[in-house]
Amino acid sequence: MAKACALHILVKTKAEAEKLKQQLAKGADFGALAKKHSLCPSGKKGGDLGEFRPGQMVRAFDEVVFKNAVLEVHGPIKTQFGFHLIKTLYRS
Repeated sequence: MAKACALHILVKTKAEAEKLKQQLAKGADFGALAKKHSLCPSGKKGGDLGEFRPGQMVRAFDEVVFKNAVLEVHGPIKTQFGFHLIKTLYRS
């Protein structure tokens, strides 16, 4: 069965997510931004969600992690929790 490892940053607004994505595009450190801005408890670990399988995250999140390019920042992705920036580290 497929599995993946991803980092994410969760914020309340799309505008905030887009601002962070611009900072990442200019070379900002994903983990540092996650620690500073993410509303998710994983923010304390630099946004690291560890390894998970399809269906363990909400559908919109799974779609990105299991179908989009690895090692690129995707988003903002809207879920019931807010807006995510997602970086898939690996997928198998």
